[in-house]
Amino acid sequence: QVQLAESGGGLAQAGGSLRLSCAASGTLRTFNVMGWYRQGPGKERELVATRSSARSTVYADAVKGRFTITRDTAKNTVDLQMNSLKSEDTAVYYCYAVLASYGERQVYWGQGTQVTVSS
Repeated sequence: QVQLAESGGGLAQAGGSLRLSCAASGTLRTFNVMGWYRQGPGKERELVATRSSARSTVYADAVKGRFTITRDTAKNTVDLQMNSLKSEDTAVYYCYAVLASYGERQVYWGQGTQVTVSS
């Protein structure tokens, strides 16, 4: 059974940095996509950044230039370096992964890790 385990959340001051990590277990397959979503207070879950196995990267406009996603396909891990944090980055951050083959698409989510940015 595939599981995603996040770590690295916590409290940071505005302008500071945090690094989130996610490790997948339960499969030897390479995920087609791994990345991060977030859900702020009273908001819907939104994409933060994703990276495909073909090294294609997508960032939300709100984090471009501040966040960097890295991925180790051999280890099935994905990290998110968050710099120049803002109070609006406060959210629960979820690791996200997709396995797709033979017309089937399976999406996996981590439990989430809280990031709180104080102004």
